[in-house]
Amino acid sequence: MSQEIRTIRKQNKRKKRKKRILTWILVPLVVIALSTVAYGSFLYKKAESVVNNSYKPLESVTQKREEKVDPIMDNVSLLLIGVDDSETRKFGTGTRSDALMVVTFNKDQNSVKLVSIPRDSYVKIPGKKNKTRINAAHAIGGTELAVETVQEMLEIPIDYYVKMNFNAFIDVVDAIDGIKVEVPYLITEQDSKDQADAITLQPGLQTLNGEETLALARTRHQDSDIYRGLRQQEILKAIIKKGTSINSLPKLSGIINAVGSNMETNLTFNNMKSFINYVINDKSLNFETLALEGSDSTINEAYYYQLDPQSLADVQTQLQTHLSGTTSDLTASETESGLVNTDSIETGTE
Repeated sequence: MSQEIRTIRKQNKRKKRKKRILTWILVPLVVIALSTVAYGSFLYKKAESVVNNSYKPLESVTQKREEKVDPIMDNVSLLLIGVDDSETRKFGTGTRSDALMVVTFNKDQNSVKLVSIPRDSYVKIPGKKNKTRINAAHAIGGTELAVETVQEMLEIPIDYYVKMNFNAFIDVVDAIDGIKVEVPYLITEQDSKDQADAITLQPGLQTLNGEETLALARTRHQDSDIYRGLRQQEILKAIIKKGTSINSLPKLSGIINAVGSNMETNLTFNNMKSFINYVINDKSLNFETLALEGSDSTINEAYYYQLDPQSLADVQTQLQTHLSGTTSDLTASETESGLVNTDSIETGTE
């Protein structure tokens, strides 16, 4: 990997992102929130039905809690899983995760911490002899092994998960009549049916439909996974901004359908409403992004991201402290290294 990409990775970890949005969780939660207040009982019941149909509990994951938690009363954690499944797989095993984000919520401190786990992180997967990329956990054992792997890696309980299919982009974006985003360069990409060169995008600010949005989210031929991750974040922000605007309220029914058909979660409808109140109704929510530092590595001619042991230990401590409810001051080295990015979260509509 080039020195330029390594430098970009470090810069991106340190860069301040004001008014950061919890993108993966807010896509479904904003929709459910609006449905409960915008059109009364019809959409409320529809949203409740969609969430109930998306419900899939974790059956065999090791429990790291002595007692069951309640997101209204307790500090809790959530794993956000992004997958790029085809229509035939439908959330099955065999697909590597494209995004893994851990979010912890502390109700007394009115705060949220988020850490994004690099997809090529070289980790131990429970039940496997040798270390490998963390995104292989989902391919090997689906959601349950992905959750188990993250629990072991970060040494915290994962209370809830939300898994979203990247094909949700297509249905959601089409439901809101497209989103306006910047295309960085000429893109020729396959479509959702894997038809080669089916999508061509010219550079510049423009409105994209669902298939075009998915193509922009997937492409990495001209840059890297780092840039692809940044594009996906901007796309999700654009979806949230457009989806929560006043003009999109009449389209909520279609958006709910799109989210529901592309989501799996062990959150109940009442759980989800608890998170909505946590994230949306309180504009002063303190939000911190933690970074997992590391270095590029080649093992047996394959690329991996080697996590720095001290950085991993720091992140483990921060998350453990946040969940336990105790306070812990950051060290000077943590602050200077860019471990934490502190922002207020804002989810206004247009």
